[in-house]
Amino acid sequence: MIEVFSTDRDNVINSIVAIGKANYSFALDELYPLLNRFGEQRKLQSKGFYSRLKSDILSGCIMPPITLAFVSQDSTKDLSTSQAQKFINENIKEGYILDGMQRLNTLHDASEDLSFDVNRPIHINVIIAKKYDLLLYRMITLNNGQKPMTARHQIEMLTGGAIDISGVNFPILTEKETENIKVSGAFKKSDIIEAYTAYLTNNVNNQNKKIIESKLNDILVGRVMESSLTDEDVSFSAILEEVGRLSTQAEVRTWLRLGNNLIGFTVGAKQSLAALRNIEPDDFAQVIAKFDQAFDAINPSKVNVGKIRRELSYFFVSSIDTYAEASVGEIEAAFFEQTISE
Repeated sequence: MIEVFSTDRDNVINSIVAIGKANYSFALDELYPLLNRFGEQRKLQSKGFYSRLKSDILSGCIMPPITLAFVSQDSTKDLSTSQAQKFINENIKEGYILDGMQRLNTLHDASEDLSFDVNRPIHINVIIAKKYDLLLYRMITLNNGQKPMTARHQIEMLTGGAIDISGVNFPILTEKETENIKVSGAFKKSDIIEAYTAYLTNNVNNQNKKIIESKLNDILVGRVMESSLTDEDVSFSAILEEVGRLSTQAEVRTWLRLGNNLIGFTVGAKQSLAALRNIEPDDFAQVIAKFDQAFDAINPSKVNVGKIRRELSYFFVSSIDTYAEASVGEIEAAFFEQTISE
């Protein structure tokens, strides 16, 4: 089991942080299997890359702490040491490894050696957050600057977890899953990931082929850090639930399956989720029909159509209470004002 020594509150992500330790036997039995909880994992380094750590483990080193995380709406209030210990050990199979994947894999490799001591200690930091989005924020701050895993990859990894718990009622498939079978109305996972990236950064424009990938990654990390993510009351999972509810209407589903619309909707819904929840799917279909009519007034030869669609769908959805009842002409005028500098 994990023995917890202390608990404190991280005021930035409004989460409980516990400090504890276990032994290698527990780590191999309970923590190592958690690496498989992510649909897409960080590419493992070669065994040679961590050969020195393996030999140090066998010689009795103390590894830097592993970071274990949980999501719980009910357990983010102040917890005593004993309460945190009870929660962690009872829910260990629901945990996520935010930092230490390579160390756990090296530990597993070392355990095959006859000289391996299963009783050696392993130190563990534990975060108990109320939303996956806050874990993603902390994950990026933990790994920023470690070149083997980009911020985009971290987002991809945690998006899998967010989707698993969101309770959405529409299919989300990877490109590989759609190679041999076509699922009617399915959303592309790549579009969901782009929407999540937009949600985290509070920015609909995170793609730019003119900027090299390493610099774009630095920009993306900076946007996450500077966003108001840690103050947000609306979770990404809640927005996905609304996407699922509205997508029961065929025209709405088609509109939201367009990646640029989904990105704009996701960021806009952070400001207008309460208003969106009061709109029935059939009524929303009429609202986006007016959006598309107004959008058709834009001269595609004069603008970057994808960029403008992301920006205007964000503008439109974020102000849905204003434009739901507006005429096409009024929406066109608003779009003109938004695009006048383009």
